[in-house]
Amino acid sequence: MDEWLDSPQGRYIMTWEHARVTALVSDLFGYNALQLGLPQIRLLEQNRIPLRQIAGDTGPVDVLCDMHELPFSANSIDLVVLPHVLEFHDDPHQILREVERILIPDGQLIVTGFNPLSLWGLRRKLPGGKEDFLAQGNFISVLRMRDWLHLLSFEVDRGNFGCYAPPFRHEHWLKRCHFMEAAGDRWWSFAGGAYVLRAVKRVRGMRLVLPGWNTRKKASHKALTTVTHKELDQREL
Repeated sequence: MDEWLDSPQGRYIMTWEHARVTALVSDLFGYNALQLGLPQIRLLEQNRIPLRQIAGDTGPVDVLCDMHELPFSANSIDLVVLPHVLEFHDDPHQILREVERILIPDGQLIVTGFNPLSLWGLRRKLPGGKEDFLAQGNFISVLRMRDWLHLLSFEVDRGNFGCYAPPFRHEHWLKRCHFMEAAGDRWWSFAGGAYVLRAVKRVRGMRLVLPGWNTRKKASHKALTTVTHKELDQREL
């Protein structure tokens, strides 16, 4: 991962993702924010939450842990950022379940991933593509990611595709294809090499059914009301 991050491909992808994630987290508030994985890139620098930590199973992290069993209390984290974690772990469903557990109701989740329906996804199937670092990951499409999040009661409220240039290994060719960014956003946005999704944890509220105090009160009040002589005469008739 470190070698790839220092490569032209890694800098190209991470520059775009850092800008998009920063735009999403800059206006989010709370008490606790957590980035899971990829400690080489600090994606919470511009966030205003007081306690910001990086957790993971390797690297210069604040909390060294197994991401399949996060050492955080349930409903204790306001914001979680998952940069390419689900693609390079053997049980992404369990990681998502743990994230759902530790997030507070209406907590925010931001996921970044590589798009398998792009030139970056196609590169792995071409000759020599299996030798790349990215070939070690299991790319997850946006539709599948939405389905996983929906099953865990997340509501995806925002998303972006980016990085439309082919996965060239040389920076010179990546720069020459910079014109494809604007064209891709307009004409083939679904084919971006990477994506960012923001989701909100929704919890169905409970409605308490209380006794009909108001009805009883009205009935008692009505039973004690005075009756005029005129009304008595009408009742006797």
